[in-house]
Amino acid sequence: MASSSVAMNLNPNMNPLKENWVDAFSGQFSFSVGKAVTMKRKRKPTSVNGRLAVSSVVNAPEAVSAKMVSRPSSTLSRVWREIQGSNNWEDLLEPLDPLLRQEIIRYGEFVAACYKAFDLDPASKRYLNCKYGKKNMLREVGLVNSGYEVTKYIYATPDINISIPNIQNGSCCGRWIGYAAVASDEEARRLGRRDILITFRGTVTNPEWIANFMSSLTPARLDPHNPRPEVKVEAGFLSLYTSDEGNKFGLGSCREQLLYEVSRLLNKYKNEEISITLAGHSMGSSLALLLAYDIAELGLNRVDSRQEIPVTVFSFAGPRVGNWGFKHRCEELGVKVLRIANVNDPITKLPGVVFNENFRVFGDSCYAHVGVELALDFFKMKNPSCVHDLETYISLLRCPGNDRTPRIESREGLDFVSKAKELLLVAQNFNTLPWISYACTIWLA
Repeated sequence: MASSSVAMNLNPNMNPLKENWVDAFSGQFSFSVGKAVTMKRKRKPTSVNGRLAVSSVVNAPEAVSAKMVSRPSSTLSRVWREIQGSNNWEDLLEPLDPLLRQEIIRYGEFVAACYKAFDLDPASKRYLNCKYGKKNMLREVGLVNSGYEVTKYIYATPDINISIPNIQNGSCCGRWIGYAAVASDEEARRLGRRDILITFRGTVTNPEWIANFMSSLTPARLDPHNPRPEVKVEAGFLSLYTSDEGNKFGLGSCREQLLYEVSRLLNKYKNEEISITLAGHSMGSSLALLLAYDIAELGLNRVDSRQEIPVTVFSFAGPRVGNWGFKHRCEELGVKVLRIANVNDPITKLPGVVFNENFRVFGDSCYAHVGVELALDFFKMKNPSCVHDLETYISLLRCPGNDRTPRIESREGLDFVSKAKELLLVAQNFNTLPWISYACTIWLA
């Protein structure tokens, strides 16, 4: 199967997306999707949808602190490719390898930093932006010893122009969605490579919630040389990824910002061993997967015809992103995805509650998860919002044997279930939003 790539001018004064696209190489890659696996414990496991699932309840940490940053031993520098999924995490998930556990937690904390730094105060001058400057952000959220330096803030523009009473206006305006960072010299020596990291937060603003429910599939068409109409992704996620502010001096799309920064960093460290790690929670994991596919489809991670830079996604509570064509293409390109998913989390079942990877007969019309799943199970939840909470995910990974009842503090007043129900119930009154009405039948059942 032929694969196309793009050579991009890395002149720092030019946007690489504005340059001419050039034909490059062709080749074939393979990737094998592993079965769903779970964290192992001594207690008797329960069966959920034919999978073994770990039942555990833990206290979520009250804050991300510098003490919480896991520091794996120096052996990580020797096995980092396996930890990044070079062998699809074979023999590392059941039981969960200690080094891999620490790396999952570490990347989860970088994602949690997005929530802690996001300004949701309407009275603030930084409303819907990051509270802190790039140089101080990691320190302000408690990750001063993380070993990474933030290089760029990333903004996404929800292309939603629907007026719904009682919720935030859906006008096109860029919101801070995450950041790009790179491992320092000292951290690169510990990791065994220069790690380029992109992290994305999950859904917070109302237009983002609406975009999440636009569950129709649409062709991704991210490679101008080969549109691949069979590769389809969820319309709302693609819109967040590709939309811009639509005027001459407005903010470029999330995609333009990301591809330019990734290209710049790859060029800067081109003589070193490099890894590209993308991590996100909920909606953010969808953007991470779209970026991973985009990088690999355009060939930005290809050094030459024989060598490519590994691209790995750590997805926390991520929904399905695309169809079977998207799944297969990601596998061919060698994109590695580890999905950390609570079996009780409804978001990980969407879109495609009915028509999914279990119904291959429907072909490209069905959604399909990409990658290998690490299944977790939170049980006896008194607060349903815990099932989707990132800090609960991190806590269970850190303390799998803790069976105490969880105490989850709401983050800036964000209640996942209440927020979804509020928007969906309001939207039910509008005949112009059939896709939201359909979502209501799933979410509020």
